[in-house]
Amino acid sequence: MIKKRILFVLLLIPALLTAEPVKVACVGNSVTFGYKIENRANTYPAQLQRLLGDFYRVENFGHSGATLLQKGHNPYRKMPAYEKALTFEPDIVVIHLGLNDTDPRNWPKFRDDFTKDYIELIRSFQEKNPAAKVWICRMTPIFSWHPRFKSSTRMWYDQVQAEIERVAKVTGVPLIDLNTPLYNRPDLFPDALHPTDEGAGIIAKTIYSSITGNYGGLQLPDIFTNNMVMQRNRPVKFWGIADVATEVIVHFAGKTKKTQTGHNGKWTIDFPPMKTGGPYSATIENEKASIRLTNILVGEVWICSGQSNMAFLLRDAATSREDIPRTANSQLRFFDQKEIAPTAAVEWNDSVLTQVNRLDYYHPATWTLSDSVTASRFSAVAYHFGRMLQEQLGVPVGLIQNAIGGSPTEAWIDRKTMERNPLLVDFFSNWNNNDFVDGWVRERGMQNIARAGRNPFQQHPYKPSYLFETAMAPYAGYPIAGAIWYQGESNANNVELHEQLLPTMVESWRNAWGESFPFYYVQLSSMERGRESWGHFRDSQRRLMKRIARTGMAVSSDLGNRTDVHPRQKKEVGERLARWALSDSYGKNIRKSGPLFKEVRFEEEKAVVTFGETKRLRTSDNKSVRDIELAGEDKMFHPATAMIRGNALEVTCDKVPHPAFVRYGWSSYTNGNLVNEAGLPASTFSSEYP
Repeated sequence: MIKKRILFVLLLIPALLTAEPVKVACVGNSVTFGYKIENRANTYPAQLQRLLGDFYRVENFGHSGATLLQKGHNPYRKMPAYEKALTFEPDIVVIHLGLNDTDPRNWPKFRDDFTKDYIELIRSFQEKNPAAKVWICRMTPIFSWHPRFKSSTRMWYDQVQAEIERVAKVTGVPLIDLNTPLYNRPDLFPDALHPTDEGAGIIAKTIYSSITGNYGGLQLPDIFTNNMVMQRNRPVKFWGIADVATEVIVHFAGKTKKTQTGHNGKWTIDFPPMKTGGPYSATIENEKASIRLTNILVGEVWICSGQSNMAFLLRDAATSREDIPRTANSQLRFFDQKEIAPTAAVEWNDSVLTQVNRLDYYHPATWTLSDSVTASRFSAVAYHFGRMLQEQLGVPVGLIQNAIGGSPTEAWIDRKTMERNPLLVDFFSNWNNNDFVDGWVRERGMQNIARAGRNPFQQHPYKPSYLFETAMAPYAGYPIAGAIWYQGESNANNVELHEQLLPTMVESWRNAWGESFPFYYVQLSSMERGRESWGHFRDSQRRLMKRIARTGMAVSSDLGNRTDVHPRQKKEVGERLARWALSDSYGKNIRKSGPLFKEVRFEEEKAVVTFGETKRLRTSDNKSVRDIELAGEDKMFHPATAMIRGNALEVTCDKVPHPAFVRYGWSSYTNGNLVNEAGLPASTFSSEYP
């Protein structure tokens, strides 16, 4: 087949040398025209011409402000550019219209005409040249700082986009996706609508691949490497890109499957669910390339994410000396994503700033086996979580770790979810002076990107949606068992806002994977200095378990450090997370949590507090219960005395003759010692917030 194609090309070359160039008409609005691009050689049609070469003749028929709608305020088909495009009699037509139809003068009134008008536009070029090949485009993004975005455009934009996809379906013309490659590049859209030279280059490259079918050959996502772990009892998925209309063959575990790439170069092959097993090999091939992967296991795969306490290395943990010599385990494997520049108190150089803008914030990673080298540089919490699962389940376990120190929750939520939320969309506005964003987060981010000067569009890992786009989206769809999460320090000053963010983040991840996988997280630990809100925050985390389905919370307040936000006792944290997974995800008969506040009953001078997740309460040091308080209706809390009665506490205080509120572990640094029969600590709670 390859020899035949080479012969065909050799025979074609003389014809190409004497034939007229293939004429390409770029039809559209200001994005096509290149509004705000000063050097006309950098408009997308001009850059497309350079990519295609001399066998093509590319002309720019863009008109700023043009609408697709014939009844719109500026219809393209009434423009001189349209008449010139028809007269050009193109062989290829690329249409990018719709952005201006989101204007309130257009879409609310004339939306019902959109599909009809688009089909008529396509047919007008086909009638002029019946051999013409027409492509239509999913629109380039409109970002949240556009003046009309929140009032109307964000919703109408989605509706226009859906109609464009309908047009492609009913007409059979291929669809070029100009949204996806640019949606995570807000730095290229200073006015929220028009791309810079670099953005125009991305448009040109995307259209070039669609016209030529050249997508760079056979490629897999980075997560497909030797030593990978694939999720058991789920369809085994392989996907990637290759050149258009080529066959892709996957050989895996003694089975072979084939598929054909679509016009966008994408391909996917699914194998039936598999039980635990391996090692297997896989060969992914087409007519031009072959990729071989070896030592693949099928087992349990978990994402391990958050901020610095999840990123905290095993070699720095309290038990590292005894743990590291025991880390060799071929059944425990890591996909360890490390950042190119930590978010320490430093100024990044120009090279880092450029890489961050281009979403190249993580070094390339490969799957590795656990040993004294790889484990020592891996997350301590994630390691102990995975080790305990592997030992208890007796199956391979793969851990994907991508935590970033200091990162706020909003950085881990996908952009569309944030933009379509009436409250959370405001995170994107004026980020370096935005009250939605924690002050420390803004200050550290601005310190890192200080070299960018006054450029408000310089990206940073702490900015909304950035870490979802760099660390989650590339692997969304890779089947997993669930996720563990250790984060909160960078959102603890705004408890109520975090109560909106965390459920939204979990939903965002689950939507990206298309399944409601379990999500287990760590309650903030204890610390004194400047952490006055942590009692409220810990209790809020406890209550979020009721709001977010399939979640569990590992308590860590007993492991805190008075002066260090990074307590070193990580083994206990990882194992407490593993208990939740073993109990709720795998059905093991194991106590998953310490005592959780259930209810309180006030009986004149005392409060009777009952707990779940315990049969009999006790204290960790066999001393009296500490850090428990009572208050009357005045909410003036006083230290109280508690007597253990099975799974209940009887709490009294001489200074509170008629108690109305009870709370435990409320201090930012708590010395609470209440545990259950498994020795697991009780969570912070207040009866004010049941």
